[in-house]
Amino acid sequence: MNRRRLISLLGGAAAAPPFVVHAQQAVAAYTIGFLGSGSQASQGSIASAFEQRLRELGWSDGRNVRFEYRWAEGRIDRGAELLAEFVRRKVDVIVMPGGANAVAAKQATSVIPIVFAGAGDPIGMGLVASLARPGGNLTGLSMQSRDVAGKRLELLREVVPHLRRLAVMANLGVSGTALEIGEVQAATRALGLDTIIVQIQRTEDIAPAFDAIKGRADAVYVGADPLAFTNRHRINILALGARLPTIYNFREYVEAAGLMSYGANFPDLMRRAADYVDKILRGAKPADIPVEQPTKFEFVVNLTTAKALGLTVPPTLLARADEVIE
Repeated sequence: MNRRRLISLLGGAAAAPPFVVHAQQAVAAYTIGFLGSGSQASQGSIASAFEQRLRELGWSDGRNVRFEYRWAEGRIDRGAELLAEFVRRKVDVIVMPGGANAVAAKQATSVIPIVFAGAGDPIGMGLVASLARPGGNLTGLSMQSRDVAGKRLELLREVVPHLRRLAVMANLGVSGTALEIGEVQAATRALGLDTIIVQIQRTEDIAPAFDAIKGRADAVYVGADPLAFTNRHRINILALGARLPTIYNFREYVEAAGLMSYGANFPDLMRRAADYVDKILRGAKPADIPVEQPTKFEFVVNLTTAKALGLTVPPTLLARADEVIE
């Protein structure tokens, strides 16, 4: 090899590293807009489950993705404002636990992919054309709230055998919650129960709602709603004060001193939502990714709360519980 050729090769080798570094720096970073319907304090754990699953799939914050977190604090109007901000910032995908803001998200953009994790009835809410072929820019996971409402009432009656009058507390301004409560009313009619509907649209409505049902109801069914989720500690304190047993959708309410819950596991839904985001960032279209149903349902009982209310939980029911909190 002649001297001039050797110098040329050595010079090329010395020049190689800057090009390698440049290629590494050029890796695209996608922006994921995460819209929590509640607060960071109330939904931080499920956001962590989402991030953890994305890391397992190869997506790391600050390396190839960036997370933009926003919290609606249980306010649907606030959710719409935050969605508009995501659209202005042109994030690559929007993710939301639950379906409370999904209708607003569909109205906000028909371009940015949207993944919902736990919409009560995606078809009934007008989010997708069908579960198998969503057909637009939204897809995700159905929470099946409407399908299991009757099951919750059956479980409640086993603990409260004298149940005759049921108070239903919900924010009917949320479309998914309104559909769920319609199913609850159908179930109460089938069981021969009287129903009292009390609406809550702001935190300030919660205490007056309990004043309205005190002495008029034997138990309370709380609909799936970000306002209720954010205020679950407040609701349970007031329920205990009014000596009213409670039934919920999610275990987090029972961990906060509620009596019972039966429904999908939210951290599991968020991990599966991360799988949807992974597919979308790798080129899949939301229109072609089927909406899936929950695979993990939990029945959780708070025995401490039951004792405080003077209730005896049948051993057969405790044996069926996925978790008993004492």
